[in-house]
Amino acid sequence: MLPAGTLGLRVAPKYSKVGWAASDTHELFFDDCRVPAANLLGERGRGYAQFLSILDEGRVAIAALSVGLAQGCVDESLRYAREREAFGHPIGHYQAIQFKIADMEARAHTARLAYYAAAAKMLRGEPFKKEAAIAKLVASNAAMDNSRDATQVFGGYGFMNESPVGRFYRDAKILEIGEGTSEVQRMLIARQLGL
Repeated sequence: MLPAGTLGLRVAPKYSKVGWAASDTHELFFDDCRVPAANLLGERGRGYAQFLSILDEGRVAIAALSVGLAQGCVDESLRYAREREAFGHPIGHYQAIQFKIADMEARAHTARLAYYAAAAKMLRGEPFKKEAAIAKLVASNAAMDNSRDATQVFGGYGFMNESPVGRFYRDAKILEIGEGTSEVQRMLIARQLGL
């Protein structure tokens, strides 16, 4: 742990990101920083191994965030489909919108089950690398797909920055990247299957 103001620690200006505006993200520079032994986290010389060991927990956390976003898309789309009218009916009256929202609900439900399964193994102290990768892959894909579909349900309003689904759309992409891309998750799953 490095206290702010440590000699040699430099914090770059905040990144301008597409999404996750609430996440204050900066590049950090460590130039000849001296860190007191009392500030050491974990075992000296094992930082990289320790970092790798927490990635699976991080994948479960990203899966949880993804499930929340995917469900938020369903909830907002249902609300809008009941309120917005076209051709004399709420748009939820039309089968195209019904099917889109049904698919969104199925994705959110499936993602939630995958997340719960991974979290249960993690909490029991059982190996959960494969389940964490599956949960992260399924849930982040559900979040991205649901945000795309929710934006479509909302039409032009969904593309506006003030629209809740517009924010979901911007925030969803990082879920497919953080804690390992979807491609990395597929690689981990394949390795766990012995390939």
